[in-house]
Amino acid sequence: MISRRTFITGSIGVIGTTSTVGIGSLLAGCSGASTESTATASESVAALGDLQLVQRFPQVLVPGNVRLPISLANQAGLLTSDSGVELPNTLSAQLINADTQEVVAESLLADRHDTDLTIPYWPFRVNIDKPGIYTLLVDGGPATGAAVQILSATEVSIPLVGSQLPGFDTPTFDNHRGVEPVCTRTPEPCEFHNITLNEALALNKPIAYLVGTPAHCSTGTCSPALESLINVKKSIGDAMTFLHTEIYTDDKAATVAPAVIALKMDYEPAIYITDATGKIIERLDAVFDADEINAAIATLDL
Repeated sequence: MISRRTFITGSIGVIGTTSTVGIGSLLAGCSGASTESTATASESVAALGDLQLVQRFPQVLVPGNVRLPISLANQAGLLTSDSGVELPNTLSAQLINADTQEVVAESLLADRHDTDLTIPYWPFRVNIDKPGIYTLLVDGGPATGAAVQILSATEVSIPLVGSQLPGFDTPTFDNHRGVEPVCTRTPEPCEFHNITLNEALALNKPIAYLVGTPAHCSTGTCSPALESLINVKKSIGDAMTFLHTEIYTDDKAATVAPAVIALKMDYEPAIYITDATGKIIERLDAVFDADEINAAIATLDL
């Protein structure tokens, strides 16, 4: 297990349940800083050479359509767009049941995503029917692959896709509710703090709810995601309600904000997209760019 603070600052930690020690690592955060990996180098392979797979998904996955974003790293750490290493536009993979070695899904494809992000990622999507331990084997990558744990829905406390987004009186400009600052975007706070989440749900309109802190991951995911929402708001207007809530109650990032605790989240950032009834149609975890956000919102046909 890793602490929330470790997640935010962007260090890399090995997943405790994985058998792929040294290869299957979890990017614990949204910081753009490249920290040295605790993983050992893999053997040289045809397509990816000495690159390692870095898992960028939290362990809150349940059966259904599962999103598995990964990044690539070498001995120096996570690879950025300007690292000098030629990165593929598309990765292919197959998913294996770790217990039975049965091929669950093959010919999986993930396109490179890095719109306004320093560190590219490749989000695989796969339908998984039941809980268990699986292995994502990327073509040309390490033979050990990346471990994927699928939990029963009863074991996961955060709101799941298909469930109702739980209401909460999130901080607003008129009532910070103990969160200072109410928005860490600079030089000006974003406009998504005019009403609470409870008030937004009562409007019976689709919602985009970002839980993240621009001040503590400005070169990672939170800040670009917020800027993307601002741009989407300009094109969509009032057809959708946009909300942002900070992760911490203070600018020292010492105390977790009540809105995050209410979601029972032990990782950040995340964005929840709901339909007009408040049902979650998409939840993007840990790393996402403007293209993924726009694709999720496009399904609402606003």
